[in-house]
Amino acid sequence: MRRLFQITALALCLGPLGGCFLPIYSARPEHRVKQLLFTSEDLRQVVDEWERFWFLDQPSHMTPVRVHGGII
Repeated sequence: MRRLFQITALALCLGPLGGCFLPIYSARPEHRVKQLLFTSEDLRQVVDEWERFWFLDQPSHMTPVRVHGGII
């Protein structure tokens, strides 16, 4: 029974053309371009947020130009 369920789930995921059973993006080209742009922008912002969270966006102390960092 479990084997039958696995085969059915695999058939639904692969579909006739090797894609997902439910498409993620619209079939209309103008909508699909907008969706792809939004997705890529979201992925770019994830990297920026990750660096901000782990304080990786701070200035390096190994640079030849010293940054004071305080209020002058």
